[in-house]
Amino acid sequence: MKAKIWIALGVEFFIFAALLFGSAGTLSWRAAWAFLALFFGAALLITRKLAQDEPALLDERLKLPFQQGQPLWDKIFLAGFIAYFFAWLPLMGLDAVRFGWSVMPELVPWIAADGVAIALWISFRTLQANPFAASVVRIQTERGHRVISSGPYAYVRHPLYSAALLLLPSIALMLSSWAGLVATIPLIGALIARTVLEDRELHQSLFGYDSYARRVRFRLLPFIW
Repeated sequence: MKAKIWIALGVEFFIFAALLFGSAGTLSWRAAWAFLALFFGAALLITRKLAQDEPALLDERLKLPFQQGQPLWDKIFLAGFIAYFFAWLPLMGLDAVRFGWSVMPELVPWIAADGVAIALWISFRTLQANPFAASVVRIQTERGHRVISSGPYAYVRHPLYSAALLLLPSIALMLSSWAGLVATIPLIGALIARTVLEDRELHQSLFGYDSYARRVRFRLLPFIW
């Protein structure tokens, strides 16, 4: 893999670890180490696979979150979402470790780890299926952007967001933080709002999306919405 990919993964790992352990006030937090190992182990495997099979998609996802051709609403969304996310991580260190506010049955983090793994697997299958699954809302005309209807897209129109709806609460539960779980509500609400706005953008700008949306009626949850 390219050096910039290793650098990106390393910087992200350092930020996550610093926020979690810094707020916890200790490195002796086994749940956080388990989460980091699971999350970044999977991220490394997914990234290596994309580097082999979809290098153009990987390059696209490594770009800055504010790009030309990206709607203003999405720039505002991403700025707010990123800021909130990086406040959410240390909240869980404060809650679960430093102050010990949350008490959770021992079985819950183990079940939640399965949720994290399933969400990451859905994300991987989505990225495998869609070479245009950028991290920003933008019609990639320079790459021949087209509708994708295979893999997870045969069931819901926005499977990466579906994975996130499972991933976020699973992280909070894996880290044994009830406060973190409650704090996922605004994150989930923001993702649902972005789904609606992105769906509208695709209806307006991506050829064939109207027909696809008539075939695949559900945005995030099969048979529900």
